[in-house]
Amino acid sequence: MSDIMSYLFKTNAIRFCEENKPFWYTSGKIGPYFINTHFVYGDEKQAKELLDFIDEALSDKFTLPKKVFEKVLKQYQENEIYHQVIESMKSYILENINVSEIDYVSGGERRDWFFSNMIAYLLKKPHISIYKDLSTVVSDYNFEKTETLQDLNHAKVLHVADLVTVASSYIRAWIPAIKNLGGTMRWSCVVVDRMQGGKEKMEAEGVKAYSLVNVDNTLFETAFSNGIINENQLDMLKKFFKNPDETMKQFLIDHPEFIENALHSDEKTVKRAKLLVENNLYGLRNLGTVLCANFGDRP
Repeated sequence: MSDIMSYLFKTNAIRFCEENKPFWYTSGKIGPYFINTHFVYGDEKQAKELLDFIDEALSDKFTLPKKVFEKVLKQYQENEIYHQVIESMKSYILENINVSEIDYVSGGERRDWFFSNMIAYLLKKPHISIYKDLSTVVSDYNFEKTETLQDLNHAKVLHVADLVTVASSYIRAWIPAIKNLGGTMRWSCVVVDRMQGGKEKMEAEGVKAYSLVNVDNTLFETAFSNGIINENQLDMLKKFFKNPDETMKQFLIDHPEFIENALHSDEKTVKRAKLLVENNLYGLRNLGTVLCANFGDRP
């Protein structure tokens, strides 16, 4: 088992559902695994603390990069898992990209900064912090100075992130933000690729995409061989990887009580279950009557 994969399992960055209990995703869809790549910062608690710290610091876009860098640098020096993940990412970049061609490293709000800041520092490249509103600031590689970024003048940028799924953040924000400044995002490197079409979308935009770990059958079989999941879970994961919507649609047909139970669960689960029902995300029959039976005309 690769070191990165073992760290993902050890920190619960990748979690597999119990049999017949798929996770509810924010979109309202369901699936057999959940990924929080930023947990390899050390563990869930430490990762959440850094996210909370970033949220508090977001009010000042110019002081934030240095504040975040000081946190991740300290963690890099003190936490073995995070240190090894960052070193693995640095080595992977050095093996696959001509670093002399990289003018800047960029990272987007918020989880990208768990990784992009340290990579910029280790590669000695200035760092572009991209905010969700597409505004940007640039810091020198050791984050001593941060200022407004006016013009990239055809510079080549490596974007570093935690995760890519369908590359919606890249298409909506990260690539346009760099393009708006006259630069070109030439490369992307992420810790985890969920293998859901993001790489292909990025490469259609001219971005060469790299990842340390792919969520595919190899990862699932590794989890099985290490006793993390059983054979039934492995079977569902493989079917999900091949055809996620059809697999989950069949699960709901086979387990009609699943949605019913979710609609009587905690507030977050109810909200996601209502999204599935209201938008009929899997094309199932009579879902509207399920919602009415549970909630009537209540808002």
